[in-house]
Amino acid sequence: MQSALRKKLLDAFTEHEGEYLSGQYIADLIGCSRTAVWKHIEDLRQEGFELEAIRRKGYRILKTPDQVTANEIRLGLKTKMIGQRIHYQESVDSTQKIAHRLGFENVPEGTVVIADEQTGGRGRLERAWHSPKSTGVWMSIILRPNIPIPKTPQLTLLAAVAVTQAIEDCTGLEAHIKWPNDILLNGKKVTGILTELQAEPDRVHFVIMGIGMNVNQTKMDFPAELQSIATSLSIEKGSFVNRAEVIRAVFHRLENLYQLYLEKGFLPIKLLWESYAVSIGKVVTARTFSGVIKGRAMGITDDGVLKIEDEDGNVHDIYSADIEI
Repeated sequence: MQSALRKKLLDAFTEHEGEYLSGQYIADLIGCSRTAVWKHIEDLRQEGFELEAIRRKGYRILKTPDQVTANEIRLGLKTKMIGQRIHYQESVDSTQKIAHRLGFENVPEGTVVIADEQTGGRGRLERAWHSPKSTGVWMSIILRPNIPIPKTPQLTLLAAVAVTQAIEDCTGLEAHIKWPNDILLNGKKVTGILTELQAEPDRVHFVIMGIGMNVNQTKMDFPAELQSIATSLSIEKGSFVNRAEVIRAVFHRLENLYQLYLEKGFLPIKLLWESYAVSIGKVVTARTFSGVIKGRAMGITDDGVLKIEDEDGNVHDIYSADIEI
């Protein structure tokens, strides 16, 4: 995890974006010697940051690397909770597994596990999630909401809204949600969300919100079987997308919606979710564990359950299914 001094340094550059900061100012601010400041600056350069140093003016960050390290994400981060503690590893089996372990170790709410590559990434129903190196966002966020256990599925829908908004913030692309947690661009999947729970019968210990987002893949980066159904932000935008910028946007949107949810309940989230939903009002096919249901998607309940009306007028509550539009 990044050091407290490094966090203070990056916070200073964030607060004074584009400005020069003198070595003495930084030393006084973060509580270290000017020699230590120089060492921190050199460490940032080693990570790929491009810094300008001018005598009597100080240091200024000119360019950041396309990395998802704690330092890269921290620069420009303005959240109070989510992302303030980041566990970064270059390659992992699964960020979800690490987040579960940290959850039991009582790390603070908002702690994030992120990797440049996952070798065993997974989505809903234990499906494999293709997570190649240096192309996407593979992360898990630890939340500790004081809510009843039956309401925890609402957090998946909340996360879908946050990611959709973050994509629009960073790229200008119009994203949509396919129930419950697939984010689509031009009908192709760009993001999946996997929410897992640790709880006792009477209380939630923690929720792990796993987010996998395709950012800078080309079409040929996807396995042949996915090329017709998956896409990336850069494919749809037609240009490179900075991953750390996307991550910061997700953290910002997620934190704001999470606070809104805790204060006002699910209704504001539900209205937002339905405004982004691609399937509401359309005929869909729901493949459930007990069979196939085809009908018009009417919307979601206050608990996040999808309601489908079949051709005979019967209304079905869908708790878990694969949806085809």
